[in-house]
Amino acid sequence: MVRDFRVPAYMPQPEAFADGAEPYPGEGDRYADAAQAYAERQAPEAATPSEAAPPAGPEAPVDEDYTPTQRDLPVIGSQPEPAPQPPANGPGPLYVVGDVHGYLDELVAALQEQGLLDEEARWAAGNARLWFLGDFTDRGPDGIGVIDLVMRLSAEAAAAGGYCKALMGNHELLLLGARRFGDTPVSSGAGTATFQAAWLLNGGQKTDMDRLQDVHLQWMSRLDAIVEEDEHLLVHSDTTAYLDYGSTIEAVNDTIHDVLTRNDPDECWDLFRKFTKRFAFRDERTGPEAVRELLDTFGGSRIIHGHSPIPYLLGDVGTEDGEETPRPVIEDPHIYADRLAVAMDGGVTMAGTLLVRQVPFPA
Repeated sequence: MVRDFRVPAYMPQPEAFADGAEPYPGEGDRYADAAQAYAERQAPEAATPSEAAPPAGPEAPVDEDYTPTQRDLPVIGSQPEPAPQPPANGPGPLYVVGDVHGYLDELVAALQEQGLLDEEARWAAGNARLWFLGDFTDRGPDGIGVIDLVMRLSAEAAAAGGYCKALMGNHELLLLGARRFGDTPVSSGAGTATFQAAWLLNGGQKTDMDRLQDVHLQWMSRLDAIVEEDEHLLVHSDTTAYLDYGSTIEAVNDTIHDVLTRNDPDECWDLFRKFTKRFAFRDERTGPEAVRELLDTFGGSRIIHGHSPIPYLLGDVGTEDGEETPRPVIEDPHIYADRLAVAMDGGVTMAGTLLVRQVPFPA
């Protein structure tokens, strides 16, 4: 059965999305804190919820040119990461993880299947390198548990001579904005909008907001948006919007961090709006050209992204009346755009697959 990933279960169904839009239209100290937070998740009776989520505001109108789905908050403090141990024989194998969206159990199972975690969900991959492509929260049951796990694995991997790192997804922007700005009106091409309303409409979970702590906010606000590893350009969204923020990887990441530290709700909303765009690489004629523009600017020979579920890239979106239709099981990443782009969102929110795969993919 396809899960209803559009609206969190605890919220009443909105009467209508603005303009008929839907979330997927068819187009070292901080690690000690993280480990403690993860331990508290394992023993909920010992956990103390942080500040409750602000009350939901009016439904947010949605710009026509993007799919509402996020990152903002000041960098509360700068804490050094533990220095990784130099690997004995050069860098280890590289793995990437698609969108998780709160599905902690599925994530642990997928990482164990690849030999990255042991039976107790501890790092077991030595000097391997692991990159998450963003979107840790919303729609699924335990987004904060996912963040706690990734933060803990970052420390464990570094101690073993490898690393576990993560990119900024639009849902990180959305959660940060909802916590920081709540129902503060922001400028939107479709009228007045708020981060809080957009977060709720796009799967925001009250349990995540209740458990959100400063250590999670700090971690999310420091994530980079774009990196290059082994000639692969890693991004969250299949959009060319990264070009709006700089002509080098360093410039893009610095510019986005500056936006988040300025705490201007309109500026953060514009950042969120741009990183919800999708499908820039899907068109057979213009898609490869869009990929090449990013590669020519930032480097790399192939893009790997999340954000857009593979069933939607394949045009497998069901019937207009919402009837469930058989769809192929997504077992592997989707390679497309003249084989220059790789999609990693297997559609876990749609009863699909949470993809964890080793790079490189087939040529």
